[in-house]
Amino acid sequence: MSDSWAEEQQKPISAVLRELGAEDSMRLGDIVDRFGRRAFGSLLFVFAIPNLLPLPPGSSTVLGAPLLLLTPQVALGAHAPWLPRWLDDREISGADINRVFNRLLPWVERIEKISRPRLGFMFGTVGDRAIGVVCALLSFVLILPIPLGNLLPALTIGVLGFSLFQRDGLFAVAGYVLAAFSTLLLYLAADAVIAGVRLLVNWLGGA
Repeated sequence: MSDSWAEEQQKPISAVLRELGAEDSMRLGDIVDRFGRRAFGSLLFVFAIPNLLPLPPGSSTVLGAPLLLLTPQVALGAHAPWLPRWLDDREISGADINRVFNRLLPWVERIEKISRPRLGFMFGTVGDRAIGVVCALLSFVLILPIPLGNLLPALTIGVLGFSLFQRDGLFAVAGYVLAAFSTLLLYLAADAVIAGVRLLVNWLGGA
């Protein structure tokens, strides 16, 4: 194994994203290769975190679609991401990457300074798959057209993806806590909607 290859694998997400932003354009498959053996965690982060920004309507569905493809692979224990040819060959410009991530990268770099591999028991065969299962379930929520309902699921997937990339168990714990909050809020929202529908039906029935 060459020193240059090993160095490439140790680059933080922010450094790789800055390098990609300097490119004219790249195939999505080449971007996956750039992240190397940590591609799953980085891709979960890259597709989830932009949902925290004010994006045009429908963006969460577009960004969530690749997550629906990737997260089940993590849950099933795949060693490397598989993408269909039409997605693997899709060109992404460096300008688009900069447009999405420029505002986020300073925050990502601050977080990277305090992150390090720790609590390794949170990962491995079982831990990685557990992260994949949680992210897969939240990915379905992410693509639903719920006003502001995608923020907490997106943050949760982003944090869990970051933990997977960094092998930082502390961030994995934070991700699971966020997942619990996401589930609770979704339950309360669904309960409120059901209660509202029942009131409307009763009102119409009594009219």
